[in-house]
Amino acid sequence: MWYYEPSIFLRSGLIQTLYVALFAHRNWHKTIEYSEPNYQEHIFYGANNVPIYGLVAIPPHAQGTIIATYGVTGSLQDQWFLKILSAKAYAQNYAVVMFDWRAHGKTALLSPTLTSDGLYEGQDFLCIASQSKKLGCPPQFWFTGYSLGGKLTLWALYEASHLSKYEDSVELSEEDIGGGCAICPSLDAWKSLNYLEAHPVGNKLEKAITRNLRQLAEKIFQAHPHHFNQQQLDRVNSIKEFDRNLVIPQLGIDSLEEYYRLSSPLGIMPQIKKPTLILYAKDDPMFAPSLIEEVVKVSKNNPWIDLTLTKYGGHVGYISSKNCQKQWNDQDKWWAWNRFLEWITDSQKKKKK
Repeated sequence: MWYYEPSIFLRSGLIQTLYVALFAHRNWHKTIEYSEPNYQEHIFYGANNVPIYGLVAIPPHAQGTIIATYGVTGSLQDQWFLKILSAKAYAQNYAVVMFDWRAHGKTALLSPTLTSDGLYEGQDFLCIASQSKKLGCPPQFWFTGYSLGGKLTLWALYEASHLSKYEDSVELSEEDIGGGCAICPSLDAWKSLNYLEAHPVGNKLEKAITRNLRQLAEKIFQAHPHHFNQQQLDRVNSIKEFDRNLVIPQLGIDSLEEYYRLSSPLGIMPQIKKPTLILYAKDDPMFAPSLIEEVVKVSKNNPWIDLTLTKYGGHVGYISSKNCQKQWNDQDKWWAWNRFLEWITDSQKKKKK
C-alpha cells in the first residue's frame, strides 16, 4: 500500500470531499508551478459515430499521450482538477487530450445521445485515441478519469484489452495503449446509490448531484427538444430517476437494476489485460463500504491491476500533507496525479527492461 497522509484537518473522508467540492477550486492555479497549455479544440467521433468535443495540447517533444475525462456532472470549462493534470502532464512532455463525455458540456450540444456509464464510453476512449494519433499525438496512450470518469476508464481498459473487436473502426496497435488510472471509480451504482439514499449526509450529496443532473438534462432538452419531453424531465428527482426516465429507454434496457449491473466495471475487471492503476480511499463517503472487499478480491485475482487502497483520501480528494509531500518529494499537494504520472514513468521503464 502506498503511503498517503492528509493534514489532520482532512482526515475525515466527508470533510475532505466537501473541501474539494466547495473550496479547493478557488486557488488551484497557485498550488502548482505550471500553467495550462494552449489547447486546440477538436470534434472526435466515438462509438456509433457520436460527436465528442475535446481539447488537445501537444508539446514539442511529446513522449506519449494522456486521454482524460471527469465525473458524473460538469464540463471541461469547470473541471479544475482535470486542468491540474493537464498542466502537470504537459510540463512532463505528454500530449493531453481532454473531452466532454456523452451528454456533458459541449458534447451535449452536438448530440442528444445520453450517457451509458461505460457501455459505449469505453469505445469512445479508443476512438479518441485513434483519432488523436492522426492529429500527431504520439503513443503510448494512457487513459484516466475520476469518480464516474474512473468507471469509464476501467471500461476503456477493458475494451483496449479486446482491441481486435474494433480493427475496422480504430487504427491502433496493441502497443499503442499503455494503460490507465482510475481515481475513486464508481464500481456499483446500485449499491452506492442505495447507500447514499439511506445515509443522512449521503442523502444530501445525492440530492446535490441530482440538481446538477437536472440542469444537465434541461440543457440537453433545450438543444435537442425533439428527443425528449417535459414529462420525462419532470420525473427527474433523483439520480435513479434520471437514469430510469432518460437513459435506459434509449439503451433498450428493461430495468434500472439491470442497467447498473451491466455497467458495473466489477464484472469486466477480471478481463482487463492492460496495466491498470486504481486509487481508492477507504473513507470515500460516496460509495458503499462493502465495495472495498469486492474491489480487493477482483484486483488480487488480476495481475494487470495495481490497486492502491488508502485509509484516507475522501472522494477524489487525495490532498497530501506537507509531511506526505516531503516523503514523496512532491512539488505540490496533488497526490493522486503525482502518483499517476510517476506510475506511467515506472511502467515505461519496466517495459524497456
